[in-house]
Amino acid sequence: MHSIQTIKVTGADAFEFLQAQLTNDLRRLESEAEILAAWCSPKGRVIWFGTVVPLDNGYGLSAPADTADAIVKRMTMFRFRSKVEFEVIDAGQTVDPAFLVGHGYPFIGSSQVEQFTPHMLNLDRLNAISMDKGCYPGQEIVARTHYKGATKRRTLRFESKAPVSAGDKVSLDGRDVGDVLNVSGRRLLAVVPTDLADAGLTVGGIMLTHDPLPQWEPDPK
Repeated sequence: MHSIQTIKVTGADAFEFLQAQLTNDLRRLESEAEILAAWCSPKGRVIWFGTVVPLDNGYGLSAPADTADAIVKRMTMFRFRSKVEFEVIDAGQTVDPAFLVGHGYPFIGSSQVEQFTPHMLNLDRLNAISMDKGCYPGQEIVARTHYKGATKRRTLRFESKAPVSAGDKVSLDGRDVGDVLNVSGRRLLAVVPTDLADAGLTVGGIMLTHDPLPQWEPDPK
């Protein structure tokens, strides 16, 4: 199980602050119980990905337990004069990696922060990006990738012949071409070039078999 914590974002400017930082449109929470969103670096790399839920006096962001404190520290740097406060709550929550891998949801732990763009993680297909809500860190890069068409690297699902670990390199003919993102038993998510999905990829010599996520693959031509 993956441990997660909740980052409470409260204060008079909580909406304006998060609306200007996250990839999704918080106005969706007027009619939805929760949304998925990411927080990116100015270079368009994902720092955080998780759910956002409304609270009585603000919002709750789910975060991997090993990243929550660092995310709060970093967000505080962007607060400036905004009336917004952050608090990390450990409610003993966990999430099942079988569920995440099975449904193609990335789990961005501390070793994966700023390693991938939203499109590499399929966040556009997970409805975690709003293309018309306005600016946020990395927005220009995300928009450019979106409007140029299909991205060459995506998160795909595989079955491995033997156990592998998150962070392992995915190889083809001895050349590293991607990264293992998350693992559950012999099932895994990996960020790889989409045109190599069925090319005989391996991890440390262990053969991978592509296990398609039909609701997102392939990219439209």
